[in-house]
Order: sequence, then structure tokens, then C-alpha cells
Amino acid sequence: MKIYIVIPAHNEEDYITKTLESLVNQQLKPAQVVVVNDNSTDRTAEIVNDLTQQYAWIQQVHKKSSEEHLPGAKIVEAFYEGYGVLDEDYDIICKYDADMVFETNYLLKLSQHFKENNRLGMAAGQCYIKKGDQWAVENLNKEDHIRGSLKAYRKACFLEMGKIAKSIGWDTLDELMAQYHGWELKVDPTLKVKHLKPTGFNYSPGAARLQGVATYRMRLGLILTLIIGLKRAWVKREARIFFSYIKGFLEAKRKGIPFIVDSKQGKFLRNFRWKGIFQRFKSK
Repeated sequence: MKIYIVIPAHNEEDYITKTLESLVNQQLKPAQVVVVNDNSTDRTAEIVNDLTQQYAWIQQVHKKSSEEHLPGAKIVEAFYEGYGVLDEDYDIICKYDADMVFETNYLLKLSQHFKENNRLGMAAGQCYIKKGDQWAVENLNKEDHIRGSLKAYRKACFLEMGKIAKSIGWDTLDELMAQYHGWELKVDPTLKVKHLKPTGFNYSPGAARLQGVATYRMRLGLILTLIIGLKRAWVKREARIFFSYIKGFLEAKRKGIPFIVDSKQGKFLRNFRWKGIFQRFKSK
């Protein structure tokens, strides 16, 4: 299978070499890798440029945007900057972060999963972070969630779900929309990926508020927003995260910010999230 990879990168000089070297050393090489240098002020561009001289299938594009690091639209816009220079001759399109280290068999096993199941739309491994001398699962989400740093889409699924939404919350919405269109998802726990910089390491305080805006735009409703915000506040041990979620949701509602799904899709998303919540309660 032909795999294309887009890697948004903003000030990643400490990590990008390890990420790209782990892709260079794959048993199944990616056909194309595009690194989007998103307004970096460090040596990111220089490091990537050196690697493009060694490997013809690695290229770099430059994007000018804000220096503030916020999840969501900024990252997706960088992804599309890279996606725009690629042709359509791919089987799998991936959006990976610039601080990941992949085991040598990662892409090979990923391609095998897609080959074995024609209805598999998205697949990934699991992120691990370093705690002391050990690598442990970065346990921020439920085990079947494909992290935003590790997205891999079958071409047909990617196109049918309308690609990636240019909004914060895209990395949850994509899974839900894939399933809305009848595609399956897979997280393979045997595929371990080292995440060199834990999620949220340098997010600004406004990130949680924007997450609340996203739940509104996805038509999830206030009660689900309360639950999601409470869970994230508990995981991060910061009460202000909960209140920022609610503030963002209510601001979006007051301003009438446009939805990113229609009413039918919104109903599916709400029902899907509630079903997941009830299932977790039953399993306890």
C-alpha cells in the first residue's frame, strides 16, 4: 500500500530528527513525507532541509502563521498546506506529529490491518510517554480513540467523511464521521509509539475554551460538554479546564457560531457519545 504522511512542525528542533529517522528506518517505507514548517523560529527548517537532501521522498513546505500553540485549526491548516502538494495516488494518508518515534514495523503492520479489512477506515497504535526510566501509555483518552498525533486514514474513508474539519475537535469528529459513514476504526496496542512531548505540554490557557466551542459546533449539547469538560479537568488536575469548556460552549451559542455538522449528523454524534458513556458505566 502506498502511504503518504504529512507532519506539521512548529519549533520541533529537539524532536523532528528522531521522528523522521524512525520513518526512514521503516520496513515499509512511506512513499511521500511532507513536513510543514509552520512558522518555526528555531532550527526545525534547517534540520528538515538536511534530510530532504538525503531522501527524495521527504520534502518540506513553509507556512506562515501565529507563533501561539493552540490545538485545532492551526494544526489542520498546516496539514492541508502539506496535503496540497501531494498527488492523489495514495492508499493511506497520515497526519503525524513531529515528536513521535515509530518502531520499525509500524507502517508495515498498519498496512496489513488495512489490507485485512476493507471496511477499516482509520487505524493507529498507542502513544507512550516517558515516566522516569519507563515508557508508559499516555492515558488521556479511552483505549479505542485514535490520537490526533497518530491519524492514518484509508483514502476512500478520508474522502467520504469530507477529509478533516478545519476546527478544534477535528480529531474526535473525524472518528465519529468515519463511523457515521459505516467505516471501522482500529487501535493496535502492540504498535507502541514513543511520544517525546506529552500532549498539552505547551498549549495556551485558551485551548480548553476552544474545546468548548468545538462541542457546540459538533451539536453535542451542554450536558455532554459538562461531562467532557469534567473528565478532562480530572485527568489534567485543573479545575479551570472545566469552567473554560463551559465558557467556550456558552460563548459559541450566544454568538451563533456555525455548526460543522448538520442536524442528522449531530444526532448521530450525540447518540454515539451517550452510548459510549452508558457502556462504560455498565462495564464497571
